[in-house]
Amino acid sequence: MSLELSRGDRKIVLIAGGVFLLIAAASFIFAKGASSNDEVPSTYSTGSSGAKAAYLFLKKSGYNVRRWEDSLTDLPDPVGKTLVLAAPEGSPTSEERKKLDEFIENGGRVIATGVFAGFFLPENQAEPDPFAGSTWKKLPALSPSEITRAAPEISMLADASWKPGSFAIPLYGDHEKPRVVKYGVGKGQVIWWASATPLTNAGLKEPGNLEFFLACTGEPKDGEILWDEYFHGYRRSLAASAERTPLKWMFLQLALLTLAILLTYARRSGPVCMPATEARLSPLEFVRTLGSLYGQAGAAPVAVDISYQRFRYWLTRRLGMAGNASVEEMERAVGERWHFQDAHFGETLRACESAPYEAALKPGVALRLVQSLDDYAVKLKLFRISGKEKD
Repeated sequence: MSLELSRGDRKIVLIAGGVFLLIAAASFIFAKGASSNDEVPSTYSTGSSGAKAAYLFLKKSGYNVRRWEDSLTDLPDPVGKTLVLAAPEGSPTSEERKKLDEFIENGGRVIATGVFAGFFLPENQAEPDPFAGSTWKKLPALSPSEITRAAPEISMLADASWKPGSFAIPLYGDHEKPRVVKYGVGKGQVIWWASATPLTNAGLKEPGNLEFFLACTGEPKDGEILWDEYFHGYRRSLAASAERTPLKWMFLQLALLTLAILLTYARRSGPVCMPATEARLSPLEFVRTLGSLYGQAGAAPVAVDISYQRFRYWLTRRLGMAGNASVEEMERAVGERWHFQDAHFGETLRACESAPYEAALKPGVALRLVQSLDDYAVKLKLFRISGKEKD
């Protein structure tokens, strides 16, 4: 069966196919490779911009570190806890922001990296600096502290800076632009980095970066490190995780293709309801009308002859006799072969045979003859009876 499309259907299919190809091409073009600098510093990523090496290093070095894939509203008791917000994507809700503020004020430490991490912090003086972030830079220490003593110089792709003159203590920077700062809030502490490159798989190998990272996290005995993956898209809910993966684009393409198919065929392939035609006569009305017609025409002999010819045809066929067999031959064959004995059988057949020649045959007599033929047909099993008739 050949499939033919109308001009309008072909147009819809071509438009849907074009959109499908554009989305597929955009997915390939803008997809982030394993070694892309735009990749988030996730502890699951082995790319150059991932952070799996730093996470595994902490594990093997005896640090109590684990991935945090819950909302910030579920943060545990902050005492002895360090939360790593490595270039988080998106922005926190008001409840998450409030819970994070409480976490810091009650003794928690937060290491936040990137310009967007400022939206999570109690004090946000981070400013984007895209021109400075085109190449890696050596950043010298600006203030004496335990961190700068461990690493006098670090390497960073600094695409942001902290506003000069704020109350935060600048730790590293260049040209009077702080790139790493720290400040206290209540009992806790915030350490902000311009970017996450010192803890990435590629940046961790640069001189001073590993020492700098370990100095920010503290000693293994200092407490537990919570590495946030919730804002990298790794969440305990399957739907929430899939929302931040390419799966949503695949489902969008499938939805567009399905919509195109529905628009193409639904218009003419839907159910077609034929208009109900009203019957001129019901079966019972037909029988009454036919009976009235025979009665007015005085055609009772015709009705008897029709029933008799039908009875005779099936009887001679079942007996294997000629169609012109006489009544006596049929009566004798029924008695000898089927052992059927009925004194009125022969009389009924003779009366039916002579009925067409009796113009004055009364309807009552004709009815009795037809009924007798039907009774004999049932007894001799000449006609097939349906299941409903048997019941």
